[in-house]
Amino acid sequence: MEKRGGCVVVTGFGPFGEHAVNASWVAVQELDKLGLGDRVELHIYEVPVEYQTVQRLIPDLWIKHRPQLIVHVGVSGMASAITLEKCVHNQGYLRLDNRQFCPDTQCCVDGGPECLQSCIDMDDVCRRASAAGLDVQFTVSTDAGRYLCDFTYYTSLHESHGRSVFIHVPPLGKPYTAAQLGRAL
Repeated sequence: MEKRGGCVVVTGFGPFGEHAVNASWVAVQELDKLGLGDRVELHIYEVPVEYQTVQRLIPDLWIKHRPQLIVHVGVSGMASAITLEKCVHNQGYLRLDNRQFCPDTQCCVDGGPECLQSCIDMDDVCRRASAAGLDVQFTVSTDAGRYLCDFTYYTSLHESHGRSVFIHVPPLGKPYTAAQLGRAL
């Protein structure tokens, strides 16, 4: 049943490398427990850390749900705050994914613009989130990392004409709990 407020899709990533339990997926599951209120239909998906799956799945989510917004969540071992990503890059994808694959062209969308930005003002979101009285810190970034996070965000922004956001969370316990990450989302 579609709710009057519309639909939001939130994705988190599956395990990769040293992240046997990916904090992004745990945070998304925590958000699912909390929900987004009675008027918003929330759909969550775990995304494998695989370029080819992302190239199929993200456009399919836009077609299937026709959401107002897709929020992608990833883990960053360098983050100590909830990091709101402002922009993404089309080129520079050199790291192998979980299937030992990397795009031959090292880019996300052949012929696509080098940089894309969300239509959501991430600086404003950061200010509002920081003022919300949550027990977490927020920051803004312009480099989502040239791996599956950046690749997923670019794919989604390109598909949605800007109606996507990407949020990096720190690993669990460094310093936040799963519940804190879920509330922050």
